[in-house]
Amino acid sequence: MKSNNSLNPLYFQFTLFADFGPLRYLFFSLCLLLYMTAVCANVVIILTVCLEKSLHQPMYIFICCLSFNSLYGSAGFFPRFLMDILSDTHLISRPLCFIQMYVIYTYASCEVTILSIMAYDRFVAICQPLHYHSKMTFKMVTHLVIFAVLYPAFAVGFCLFLTVRLPLCGNKLNRLFCSNWPVVQLSCVDTTLNNIAGQFVTITTVFIPLFFVLYTYLRILIVCRRSSSEFRGKALQTCLPHIVTFMTYSFSLFCELSVYPQPQSFPITYYMLCHSWHSCLFFSF
Repeated sequence: MKSNNSLNPLYFQFTLFADFGPLRYLFFSLCLLLYMTAVCANVVIILTVCLEKSLHQPMYIFICCLSFNSLYGSAGFFPRFLMDILSDTHLISRPLCFIQMYVIYTYASCEVTILSIMAYDRFVAICQPLHYHSKMTFKMVTHLVIFAVLYPAFAVGFCLFLTVRLPLCGNKLNRLFCSNWPVVQLSCVDTTLNNIAGQFVTITTVFIPLFFVLYTYLRILIVCRRSSSEFRGKALQTCLPHIVTFMTYSFSLFCELSVYPQPQSFPITYYMLCHSWHSCLFFSF
């Protein structure tokens, strides 16, 4: 009979970290610099939106939400990642692993739900300009933000609750960070319920919002084709920063999902590092 510790390991071990010798200090310094740059950029964006009354509009409120989410997600990833760069063991306790997992998944889910409500905001502004102020009221914006945050929080929480209850027959994760599916694969029992829950959460928090964004931009494109070149130029100027951010996120997500059997964390890392730059684009146009 297996002991309780073998069925519920007290720690997990990341196996993708390589021994770079003295180069680890260079990698650590570069990642720390990028992390601090991202933090500073997002803090500047948040303070700018909060302090400048002319930016108290739906689009900029959503940008502020993206920056808050970026700070939240990067805080769940980079401190641990930086520590592992310098470490020789790459062990993480079971509770901390599930906390990191929750933070990263809620970050990724909230990112796409916020992007979807931003797409709706742009859709109303371009396709229904006369109704924009009556539809995008402060109350509506508040409700949209609350939904964009709370639904992923509860959906991901339920999915991970099922994972926490699983008895595990191993503790090695072929990843650079804690991820749900590799942990589920360590289970000693049937995981059908976890698979169904995971697929449902992925569809409702990622794919449906992504398709909604594509639908809104299709409608915007149809309206632009029927309008003047001046209108198309203004519409492109309004939507371009959001499109860049959305495409970056979609590319990162596609890479992450397409190589799932052969784990890869660089798309998520890349997106977290570049997020501040794409957020700043909103203020450039």
